[in-house]
Amino acid sequence: MLLWFVIFYLLVSVSIGLYAATRVHNAKDFAVAGRSLPLHVVTATVFATWFGAEAVFGVPATFVQNGLTGVVADPFGSSMCLVIAGVLFSRYLYRLNILTLGDFYRMRYSRSVEVLTSLCIVAAYLGWVAAQIKALGLIFYVVTDGTVSQETGMILGTAIVLTYTTFGGMFSVAILDFVQMFVSMSGLFFIAWIISGKVSGGATAVIDHASLSGKLNFFPEMDPLKWITFLAAWVTMMLGSIPQQDVFQRVTSAKSATIALWGSVIGATIYFCFAFVPMFIAYSATLIDPMLFSKLLAEDPQLLLPTLVLQHTPLIAQVMFFGAVISAIMSCSSATLLAPSVTFSENVIRGFWPKMGDHQFLWVMRATLVSFGGIVLAFALSAESTIFEMVESAYKVTLAGAFVPLLSGIFWKRATTQGALAAIFGGLFSWLLIEILIGEESPIPPQLIGLCISALGMIAGSLLPQWVGHKTPGHSLHELQHRAAMETHHVTSR
Repeated sequence: MLLWFVIFYLLVSVSIGLYAATRVHNAKDFAVAGRSLPLHVVTATVFATWFGAEAVFGVPATFVQNGLTGVVADPFGSSMCLVIAGVLFSRYLYRLNILTLGDFYRMRYSRSVEVLTSLCIVAAYLGWVAAQIKALGLIFYVVTDGTVSQETGMILGTAIVLTYTTFGGMFSVAILDFVQMFVSMSGLFFIAWIISGKVSGGATAVIDHASLSGKLNFFPEMDPLKWITFLAAWVTMMLGSIPQQDVFQRVTSAKSATIALWGSVIGATIYFCFAFVPMFIAYSATLIDPMLFSKLLAEDPQLLLPTLVLQHTPLIAQVMFFGAVISAIMSCSSATLLAPSVTFSENVIRGFWPKMGDHQFLWVMRATLVSFGGIVLAFALSAESTIFEMVESAYKVTLAGAFVPLLSGIFWKRATTQGALAAIFGGLFSWLLIEILIGEESPIPPQLIGLCISALGMIAGSLLPQWVGHKTPGHSLHELQHRAAMETHHVTSR
């Protein structure tokens, strides 16, 4: 019964996604849904940006092991990222009427900066999307009681997500996000209600036990090295996730800058609050069956929630749980496949064929999407990292290589192409050098050093005599906004 429900749900999801594909008529529809989404849809799709595999499997397992200190990156850093990105993108970049963040780097700096930052953004998605694919494999493995292996499940999950995303693009992502947000929330709230009833003393007893066990302590001990690690995890997710195409797409798909801002803030708030529901369910498991779940924590913490649901809830609860989980993961995986594919197509491939027609470009984006899906699947099949680790590590490259040029390009008029290149190369090289030579033994996390070197590179490269790129600072953000407004007015007048 459970398996047939999962199959039925997947068919319905694919059908909705393919129906949405009928609204895709050009590259802009595919990439940013024609910039036409209302507030409730933008809110749902921003929420779905983060509510995926890591929120359902990775974060709860990490919380049970390490408490709130262990999940500072997500949901604390990730929800702050959505708020900051919403403000930056809606107030400063929305009026540029661009498809990707890479377009901003080109307009503000140069083609070389565009390509380098776009490659950083695409590389960052490898771990994140692989985490979603890994979770889909886990779901198929659990609901078939091991008949379908996790590897086969990953292949099936990738094929399903690619089917509707390849044709529907951002329209499919947005409509499914809206539907799946309600399925996810109602399903997990219902499970939380069922599980709390199985603990003596209910929800209060679970919270009290977590508090007495030190799981609700947010800040680390007064040890400088622990504080540096703590802050690095927070900063990596909060700032490293800002120069990400999926967040940009969701915000700029809104039909106005005001909707873009409020959709991002409301979506981030809902995500932050709701992320604690899976944590509550997972911690309840350790009180319901301590021996079984202690064993799972030692072997594979990611199986904590699905095992609890299968062994301690009725069929209706199982159906709602796996419906919720599949909804969350499919929403996240479709968007995280689409974003890097659009970025690579727009900011790398199109530069070599600038006269490419819109219809041709649409099919280039679709072909890139399928190719990237194959690369991610291969990575997911070979990776041994946990879902949480894969997501947490994904943003180190954008933190070191893309964040400073983005922030400086928006707020610092004197930022130049030379400064941006110095920030990119300095940040990436220092991060990789320390990561390779010292790794986890470094007292300061390598990505944090990369961020600092990147900032110094931007300042020095912009203030010193200019040998690369423009001899003077490029167009300021205000000038870019004015030019974009004039072009839009000219097209409208025609």
